[in-house]
Amino acid sequence: MLTKYENDSFHNKIISNIRDLINLKNLEPGDKLPSERMLSEKFDVSRSSVREAIQKLEFYGLLKSIPQSGTFVANIGVIAMNGMIEDILRLEDPDFKSLVETRILLELKTARLAALRRTDKDLVELKVALEAYEEKVLNGEDAVQEDLLFHLAIAKASGNSSMNNFMLIIIPEIITNFAKYHVCDKGLAHEGIKEHKAIFEAIEMGNPKLAKQKMKEHFKVLYQYCYNLK
Repeated sequence: MLTKYENDSFHNKIISNIRDLINLKNLEPGDKLPSERMLSEKFDVSRSSVREAIQKLEFYGLLKSIPQSGTFVANIGVIAMNGMIEDILRLEDPDFKSLVETRILLELKTARLAALRRTDKDLVELKVALEAYEEKVLNGEDAVQEDLLFHLAIAKASGNSSMNNFMLIIIPEIITNFAKYHVCDKGLAHEGIKEHKAIFEAIEMGNPKLAKQKMKEHFKVLYQYCYNLK
């Protein structure tokens, strides 16, 4: 079983091989890559590993897969592509502080937009998520996932798909780090109910300024706590 670091290094090696192949064959935008089967044989790795590497490059807009047709070089020049791949290979896993900073910046914006754009359906979904969180807390149970589901509902209500997608990307790492750093052992869950309700009410009223302010207050303790980590 590979560790996460070993697994990332393994996929980075495949990405490097794909980059070298593109350069060696002088592939240009729109040119087709060899099939996953051919790449797996050439690199002596599994097809699933090749697929994951291709998906990562697709995520960054460097490759484009078309069903029943294959994988193609995206509409980007060779120099730019090589530079972007080098940046991808140098990417490090974000630390907890970085995740918190990113989450706060996103959620201040999503709360404001949700107050402006939320639909009746969004309000129903927010209410359901809020009640699920409250029930878990009052029963003395771990409510980390219910907490994050409430915030994801806000991101969805913002009507901004990019922000929603960013939230979905960082949520798994946030859950892991909450457990690692025992963030939710701070005895603040009951206070969290009040804060969630205040955010919900501001969104329900359609008050973007108040929604942003209540979200900011909600994150104050978490922000201070993460910066006390050694």
